[in-house]
Parts: sequence; C-alpha cells; structure tokens
Amino acid sequence: MEKYNFQFCQKIVVFSRDLKSVLLCQRQGEMDYNDIYSFIGGKMETTDASILDGLKREKDEEVGPDFKVNICPKYSANLFYIKKDGSRMILPHYYAVHISGEVLLNEEYSDYKWVRLDEIEAFEPKVKSIPGTINDLLLLAKILDDKDFVAI
Repeated sequence: MEKYNFQFCQKIVVFSRDLKSVLLCQRQGEMDYNDIYSFIGGKMETTDASILDGLKREKDEEVGPDFKVNICPKYSANLFYIKKDGSRMILPHYYAVHISGEVLLNEEYSDYKWVRLDEIEAFEPKVKSIPGTINDLLLLAKILDDKDFVAI
C-alpha cells in the first residue's frame, strides 16, 4: 500500500427544515455498506474545482439537482475509515439543512427516509457512526451563523 494513498469522501448530513429529522439513504451495490442507510456524499474527484464543488456535484448526482440545501462547507465532523479492501478514507461530514425539492435517488441508492432524531438510535440498518456524527454536528450548529452557509 502506498504511504499517502487515501480517499477524501465527503458526506452531507441533511437535516429537515425543522431540525427534527435527518435524511438517510439506503446504499445498493456497495461493498462495505450494501442495504445500509447512510448520509449522502462521495469521493472528491480530480475534476472538482473546490470542496464546495465536490459537495454540490455529489448532492446533484445522488439526490438530484432540484434538491436544495444550505450547507456549511467551512467546518466538518471528521471520521477515518478502513474499507474491507484495505483502502483508507477520510470522511468529513458537513452540516446542511434542506431548503426545497424532492429526493430523486440515483442508482447508488434503493430507498431514502427522513428519520426523526429522537428515533435515530433505534433505526436500523444504519452506519454505526451516524448517531455520534449527528450529535457532533448539532453541537457545531450552535456556533454557526447565517453567513457560514451556502445554498447548493
């Protein structure tokens, strides 16, 4: 394995406008998390001009360009993950709030749900880090200001 080989895989944690639910999408055909609910997002690509461009591209690809969110691209809750194939990933999770539009899933997902925050612990099947990441981002949200957000 190369010394510096890793993937930068951005995740968008989309909260409902009332901040009582979070969007989770069920992966399909994915080696590590097939049929598991997770946040949307994916790997940065060499064609992405910036972190924000990568976030917007992934959002548009996975849930559609008409699904709009206010996102805070400046701060993130970061996780490290080693995939089953041994590849390593850095996963920054970004706080976002749904503005408008319906979810239009691409072929990477088979289902989606808006899961109430008070039901997230019991909700299955999900990526195990989801409750902790939500808590981290809710703490971060307390210090955010409107100027920290960008609509994508």
